[in-house]
Amino acid sequence: MTSEERQQKRAAAELLKREKAQKKLQKEQERLSGMWQVQKELTGSSRFVFGIDEAGRGPLCGPVVAGCCILPGDAEILYLNDSKKLSEAKREALYEEIVRTALAFGIGIVGPERIDEINILQATFEAMRAAFEECTALYHNRHIEDLKLRGESLSMNVLDDIPSAGDSLVLVDGDKMIPGLEWRQKAVIGGDAKCPSISAASILAKVTRDRILLEYDREYPQYGFAQHKGYGTKQHMDAIREFGLLPIHRRSFLKKFC
Repeated sequence: MTSEERQQKRAAAELLKREKAQKKLQKEQERLSGMWQVQKELTGSSRFVFGIDEAGRGPLCGPVVAGCCILPGDAEILYLNDSKKLSEAKREALYEEIVRTALAFGIGIVGPERIDEINILQATFEAMRAAFEECTALYHNRHIEDLKLRGESLSMNVLDDIPSAGDSLVLVDGDKMIPGLEWRQKAVIGGDAKCPSISAASILAKVTRDRILLEYDREYPQYGFAQHKGYGTKQHMDAIREFGLLPIHRRSFLKKFC
């Protein structure tokens, strides 16, 4: 093969590679556009849309964590999806992009002692309410700062563009709405794979909880938290049998060891 033929072969391979990448990008853009369409059909004319999801209902230790997020309606955050369908590296990258892009976001964390006290379902709702409150507070504070930067009157304009119960909708992943949250809500089964705002909340919750478990792993390396993230794997159960329960374990999930 001549030098010119080798160059032509490399150029053809590079062109094919670019074409495949372009098709992949187009397919992802179409998938994301479909998700936005589903969310718009669910939310109608709602001016503000909150997505809420949780991570950590099933593990034997650590907190349950909820995320809440308001995304701008034109946000193109590619590869948003159910956090469980994404690699750890992809979740971490998306977490940073969500934080940069979101109009506001919030995280709610409820620890193992509270889980044991009120049960995991009620603890999940508590985390969701906390995430929602933090999200609304951040939006409010950002709006005030924006008005100050523009030199506008706070007394006249501070409430002009703040989410309220009348013009907002909370989309909750799953089949249950959040008790004690007096805003309009819709429960969306599989919502973390259908609605961008819930997907974003799912990633915020999952990454936050995984980072907490990595801290546990540094403190208690013999338990393997970096690998199993607190779930009841053989590695985790063997460690409990050998080393006993930790303060971070949920006693109500591990009654036979108590």
